[in-house]
Amino acid sequence: MKSAIIAALIGSATAFAPVQTGKATTALNAFESELGAQPPLGFFDPLGLLDNADQERFDRLRYVELKHGRISQLAFLGQITTRGGTHLPGSIDYAGHSFSSYPNGLAALFGPDSVPDRGTVQIFCFIGLLELFVMKDIEGTGNEHVGDFRNALDGGVYWGKLDDETKLKKRAIELNNGRAAMMGILGLMMHEQLGGSIPIVGEM
Repeated sequence: MKSAIIAALIGSATAFAPVQTGKATTALNAFESELGAQPPLGFFDPLGLLDNADQERFDRLRYVELKHGRISQLAFLGQITTRGGTHLPGSIDYAGHSFSSYPNGLAALFGPDSVPDRGTVQIFCFIGLLELFVMKDIEGTGNEHVGDFRNALDGGVYWGKLDDETKLKKRAIELNNGRAAMMGILGLMMHEQLGGSIPIVGEM
């Protein structure tokens, strides 16, 4: 399970992370102007995922990258929040165990004092429900780009009032923050396995 999580993070992070421009390829010519191929390092596809790819393939990979970036941002924030001593109040089960009684990080799922199996199943079921019924790009609801899940819920109150340049900037910020978070949470998971202490996060 641990190796699967790490592999998923590495794969999503390397798909579009900006680095030096290498040999000219069909993918480079087709997608070098896409959001994410940003200065100073430009387009990067070391695994050749976009070789001879069409727009549909690119959109699918961008969708996956955005999703992994968003999850990683939440995971990284969750790590530093709980390791900083902040946990949900109350009990996690009818036996009276508090949220703070369980370890932080991966140990909460895989350690000797981990969350009970039934709790883990509930977590994954909740994620599945979000995936199937909430976090969806619903056609005809005003979504402008891949990974745009507004689905007409904001009514144009915020996003609809922004000009195109501001929207592009905010999308780029989200993409870069997601990439940084993928590397960040991967680093935290590795440090947890290695042990020791790191700044801000503390003892692993």
